[in-house]
Amino acid sequence: MIRIGIVGCGRILAAHLRGYRLLREAGFDGFRITALCSRKLDDARMYVRRGEGPPQRPAVSNIPGDPLAIGDEYLSDFQDDVEVQVYDDYRRMIAEAPIDAVNDFTTHALHHQVAATALAAGKDLLSQKPLAVTVATARQMCEQAEARGRVFGVFENFRQAPATRQLRWLFESGPCGRLQMLLLGFVGVWWAPNLIVAETPWRHRLVEGGGISLDLGVHFFDHIRQIAGEVRTVTAQTSVLEPVRVTRDSQGRETDRIACDADDTFFAQIETERGAVGNLFASWGGHGEPTRVGQGLVFYGSAGRVTGQDVTLGDGSQQTLKDLYEKQASPARQAADFPLGLDDSFALNQY
Repeated sequence: MIRIGIVGCGRILAAHLRGYRLLREAGFDGFRITALCSRKLDDARMYVRRGEGPPQRPAVSNIPGDPLAIGDEYLSDFQDDVEVQVYDDYRRMIAEAPIDAVNDFTTHALHHQVAATALAAGKDLLSQKPLAVTVATARQMCEQAEARGRVFGVFENFRQAPATRQLRWLFESGPCGRLQMLLLGFVGVWWAPNLIVAETPWRHRLVEGGGISLDLGVHFFDHIRQIAGEVRTVTAQTSVLEPVRVTRDSQGRETDRIACDADDTFFAQIETERGAVGNLFASWGGHGEPTRVGQGLVFYGSAGRVTGQDVTLGDGSQQTLKDLYEKQASPARQAADFPLGLDDSFALNQY
């Protein structure tokens, strides 16, 4: 039995709790959440028991597939046999709480600090993406874990998404052949032209590890690495198009205003070790009509094209990615990709 303490009870916690719940419903019973920590005790208490504690904050997003659109999840939905301890200091939680491992769901700039405390205390650690705000601190975290012989990983839900696993099969042994090109592009689709992303000002401050290239770029590049192999070269440019961002209420009234020094836009060209080339651009800015390339990422192989769930083979025939995978991928491959029949990326990452 692994006893887990969670540091960070922001809105993303609901998606993690749903993942834990789905694990339990699938028959995986080898863990308990025994402690929660947030800067404000009420932010932790609101997730402990349904019908008790402060009300949860409403989901901050209505974007389909966005984990920040998930809400109404409680620890009591899947465990009622432990007394959850609540803290407002992660150092105290790590030192005192009955835990074996830490899940760090804090903001980017805290990851290396939580890691140093958890690993020094002999706790295993799973840290929210991105691993750290600099290469030096990321390397330091890995060295600390290795020196103490602890299990250490980064939580990256894109890696576990069904489409990522299906695409990896498609270009390894499926009918689209060898991956040749990939495209990703969107401008003005989300939080445009100047809204504070997810109502979290830290996402727009460099000192706190903000910026679209770090916040979303890690998702995109990890997704690409799973399908196209390690990235060999990158040429990129970033920009701050909107130096001031705001939050507005349901009536359109301004409720917050911040200055921004972290990028809200990036353009990148890449080449992978397997020879695939790609072009990526993304922006939280953009006035007027939004622009999007395909249905998210677009992949071209030597024998076909895929975007979203739409696969078009070289002979013009069309199928969905899900149907192709379920019909042609071996049962062993499907069982390995989706253990216990799970297809929720948060549940798979914890598994």
